[in-house]
Amino acid sequence: MSNWYLLDLIGTTVFAISGALSALSKKMYHDLFGVSFIGFLTAVGGGTTRDVILGAHPVFWIRDPNYLIVILVGVGIAIAGRRWWFGQLRRPLLFFDTLGIGIYTIFGLQKALSLHVNGWAAVLLGLMSALFGGVLRDTLVNDLPLIFEKQVYATACLVGAVLYLLGNQLKLDPNLNFLLSAGSITLIRLLAIRYGWTLPRIGAQ
Repeated sequence: MSNWYLLDLIGTTVFAISGALSALSKKMYHDLFGVSFIGFLTAVGGGTTRDVILGAHPVFWIRDPNYLIVILVGVGIAIAGRRWWFGQLRRPLLFFDTLGIGIYTIFGLQKALSLHVNGWAAVLLGLMSALFGGVLRDTLVNDLPLIFEKQVYATACLVGAVLYLLGNQLKLDPNLNFLLSAGSITLIRLLAIRYGWTLPRIGAQ
């Protein structure tokens, strides 16, 4: 098992935890299927959309059952720790979501580049990989998706993706490039949460 594959499985687990926590925050205590389904969609929604657009068939989680296994593990972690989560739910939810978007922006970008997609299209597919599962999650639990709020969210992913492209052009070591790019996304997002950074509003006409 390669380090990249292991990190991919960890990222999937992280997103599954994020989705399940979001469902649990809406008092879905007795709906095991609902919690699991939202965890599943959060974990694979972005990557599935990316693979469909790229024509990469079969889709990753259909080809490899380990993704479904780690999703179930992630949902189980969220449910088993629900008493602790409920005590301070917002912080762990934001942490797992932030960690997930950092990992999956770069993974999605790497996969697109490996299929010879042009750089800017690869950036967009990386953003889609990271963000679309969260959009599905927030929509299903009746929250406004974070990418539509004024928070620095998708912008952090964009910065990290562009940094990865730059590092790729400069022939930076792939492992170092990944760590720097994914880490920058996570750091920017955490700082935005900590200091309340927001994007400028577009004034009404």
